[in-house]
Amino acid sequence: MLNYALRRILQMIPLLLVISLVIFTLTALQPGDPVDQLVLGNSQITPDDIARLRAAYGLDQPIPVRYWFWLTHAIQGDFGWSRTFSAPAASYVFQERLPNTLLLTLPALILSTLIAVPLGIFSAVRQYSFLDYVLTFFSFVSFSAPIFWIGAMALWLFAIYLPQITNGVISLPPGGLGSPDLAPDAGFWSVLTDKLRYLILPLSILMLREIAVILRFLRASMLEVLNQDFVRTARAKGLSSRKVLYRHALRNAVLPIVTLLGLSIPGLFGGAVLTETVFSWPGMGRVIVEALTSKDFNVVMVALTFISVLTVVFQLLTDLAYAAIDPRIRYS
Repeated sequence: MLNYALRRILQMIPLLLVISLVIFTLTALQPGDPVDQLVLGNSQITPDDIARLRAAYGLDQPIPVRYWFWLTHAIQGDFGWSRTFSAPAASYVFQERLPNTLLLTLPALILSTLIAVPLGIFSAVRQYSFLDYVLTFFSFVSFSAPIFWIGAMALWLFAIYLPQITNGVISLPPGGLGSPDLAPDAGFWSVLTDKLRYLILPLSILMLREIAVILRFLRASMLEVLNQDFVRTARAKGLSSRKVLYRHALRNAVLPIVTLLGLSIPGLFGGAVLTETVFSWPGMGRVIVEALTSKDFNVVMVALTFISVLTVVFQLLTDLAYAAIDPRIRYS
């Protein structure tokens, strides 16, 4: 397995180079550039000034030359300056936005898994029962409905409609990171409580989608495993239903969930773009949208390259986890 892991790690290097080149090229090919944003609304600027600005930013060079310049600096840890946020691009993304994203997405993934796994097992064991139909309907609706629409409806219901009809008895803040009225010297618990108030709605919306996905995957996988011969053999030997279910069936049915979770973890760092945008949550997903809108290419490259690295790494960890869970899988 060690040789397999080392071989995969070496394969990551050219793969990440290709991915970064594709990201850089697509970002550079989008309409407009940072100079256009500077020129916008400035009637005093001349064509000569625009040409000098493009030369100063290196935008007059071909894309391969610009990519090589970015790559040689990025290898040294210099990802450039963010013109939009007036800070080093890497420092701003990792220090200002990444913690906010993890505050939202990490609890969403953990709570969703803890809720969805027992529900998926129950739905498979009690197939075609009333509760199975209810859970199936819930998962289909949660998975099919656009998350931005669910978020908008939640905003309307909890931040506008219910406060009106209950005179403020039922009221949740619409989003954001915290109350602007909170005192600067407020204690830890006051700050935590305030942030949790603003976290409830976006966290709940994210959990709806994650629960639906994990529930459907686990239910389908459990149903397939429960009908296999080794499960019938275990039951014929007189093993208890609990031992058959959790020791034999669940261990084999969990492989698709390992894949799902392994690919979901990089998404934790990438943020939920739509959810963060709808609820004005200052995380990684929202900063990517803001950077693309303002043509802040340095921030875009930092965020997307970081997510790409995590995706490749967690794909390897997922493959290695297969061998730990399923003894039939061996890497040579």
